[in-house]
Amino acid sequence: MKSFIAIDLGKCTGCRNCELACSVRHTSTFNPQRSRIKVIRDEQLDLIVPVVCLQCEHPLCKEACPTGALDYNESGVLNVDDSKCIGCGNCVTACIYGGIVLEPVSRKAIKCDLCNGDPACIKACEYKAISLVRSDHEGRSIRKRGIEKAIEALGMIKEAH
Repeated sequence: MKSFIAIDLGKCTGCRNCELACSVRHTSTFNPQRSRIKVIRDEQLDLIVPVVCLQCEHPLCKEACPTGALDYNESGVLNVDDSKCIGCGNCVTACIYGGIVLEPVSRKAIKCDLCNGDPACIKACEYKAISLVRSDHEGRSIRKRGIEKAIEALGMIKEAH
């Protein structure tokens, strides 16, 4: 059964340890800009919104890729094949959740790959705001609530600016 990352916005403190753990796991550098999870902060509104790939059932990013660089692995996780990615950014534009970005060094798409089932971000989160959830009915409900809260929070940020 597929899985995805779920984030409890009420528990997230914005410490960004998840970003650091992710960047170290994938690039061997402590560089949040190279992370596959992003923590968006708005100090004025006192809002913190972590953003990560939701492993969508019908991923718009995959459909937008002209080279077929986005495909599922044997575990059902949507991954980016660096050898096929041309860095066009179509996938970034297509993702309505901001779960895929262009990596600043390689200029190729990166997104959460669930660290082969053992996400570094979860281990790094001492507040237990991040969890790995199975894509069953309960898991999809958790994802839906999280998305609704994140969209509401991001809408508040946009309105304030």
